[in-house]
Amino acid sequence: MTTPGPSDRPERGTERQNWIERRREKIRAEVDRNRRGDYTVPTWVLALALALIVGGWLALIFLA
Repeated sequence: MTTPGPSDRPERGTERQNWIERRREKIRAEVDRNRRGDYTVPTWVLALALALIVGGWLALIFLA
């Protein structure tokens, strides 16, 4: 039985660099989608907007 040595594991710097490259690629893809107009508004933003509208409407009714 052999124990894992340094040559069996990926380099920490290489692993981090790969993570950075994947992150940059995801950001580039999102920017490209947004430029094409394929963006979507997150659900939590829509829910917050609805809550603010309903809250404002209720405030007008009860505080007027």
